[in-house]
Amino acid sequence: MKKSNGTLALLGGGEWTELCRALDSHLLHLAESDEVLILPTAAAFEHPERAVEKARAWFRGLDAKATGLAVLNRRDAEADENVAAMRVARFVYISDGSPLHLRSVLKGSALYDAMLYAYGRGAVIAASGAGATVVCDPMVDPRGGAYTVGLGMVRGVAVFPDHAGTADHRRERSLQLQPDDAVLVGLDQHTAIVHEASGLWNVIGPGQATIYRAGVTVAELTDGASTELHEGVTTR
Repeated sequence: MKKSNGTLALLGGGEWTELCRALDSHLLHLAESDEVLILPTAAAFEHPERAVEKARAWFRGLDAKATGLAVLNRRDAEADENVAAMRVARFVYISDGSPLHLRSVLKGSALYDAMLYAYGRGAVIAASGAGATVVCDPMVDPRGGAYTVGLGMVRGVAVFPDHAGTADHRRERSLQLQPDDAVLVGLDQHTAIVHEASGLWNVIGPGQATIYRAGVTVAELTDGASTELHEGVTTR
């Protein structure tokens, strides 16, 4: 599998707030662009236009321009104009919302192929909450904490978003069911792991990234820490 030249940022939720300033400033630098393409698909049933407007206001404060890509259903994900916009994007940000809806819209779509193309040519892909869950494979199923198939931009890693703020019984179920061949990363809100050209995952944000293997905590990482996760983790 060809190694990607892009950057992938997985955020535990709480995107586009002051606590994410260091993260988003860093991602804009890596993208070498002041334009951000917002994908509000996961928020399709939760006023997606509000998510886009929030992103616009936030990035305006970082001297950048955010533009929403109106992909709310499968038809939108096959539309030529949306696919074309995705292919040339330098910085794509996937909002939080419903992971199952996001997966159903993107999986096997022309838009997702375009996202992989952009990523392969060096784009920054940032995914928050539901987005961070879905781009991984396996992904944590929000209906009960078990594991199901994700999009697979990252293979061998699953993300548990809002790790510190989630009820204990939900977190414990995901730990009990964790596959032996996958790393589980619990990400607090406003906190991300960022995969860059070095091959390392760097932690950025005020919270913690907790790494689990076989349901056991193996690392608790804070801002500035780096990890390889494990040798079997690949990105595409």
